[in-house]
Amino acid sequence: MQALCTRSAQDRLVCMRAVIQRVDGASVAVAGGADGAPEPGKVGEIVGEGLCVLVGVTHGDTPQKAAQLARKLWSLRILEGEKSCSDVNAPLLVISQFTLYGDARKGRRPTWNAAAPGEVAEPLVDEVVAQLRALGARVETGRFGADMRVTLTNHGPFTVLVEV
Repeated sequence: MQALCTRSAQDRLVCMRAVIQRVDGASVAVAGGADGAPEPGKVGEIVGEGLCVLVGVTHGDTPQKAAQLARKLWSLRILEGEKSCSDVNAPLLVISQFTLYGDARKGRRPTWNAAAPGEVAEPLVDEVVAQLRALGARVETGRFGADMRVTLTNHGPFTVLVEV
């Protein structure tokens, strides 16, 4: 059996991570700023049953891992009646989340060393979204690197951590 996560030559964990929540609706809004940031407002919303997915990217993640995660998200049977998004055409709200790789084992302030830098992470999160859409999924997204406000109604509650 192949391990889901591997170690790189620099002894870094290599696996894309997602926190998946079954929801009865979710939305994401961005906060605008005087620094030239886009105007504040809602950028993504799903209505009814679906999944809210926070995606974290680490060093060494690849487009292949992004595609693998997309397939997992599309087919994971965690909706009502053990159905998947593909079974009932349920929407997904996908939001980048570098803090999934925060490490707070030492001290009082987490480090983010395991999180991939933005120029690596953004195209891989975009690839997860593109692969989901290629599978036929209805996908809404947040805005990479923005200060976001996520609102959701967690159904269950049902929250799962997936690493690929």
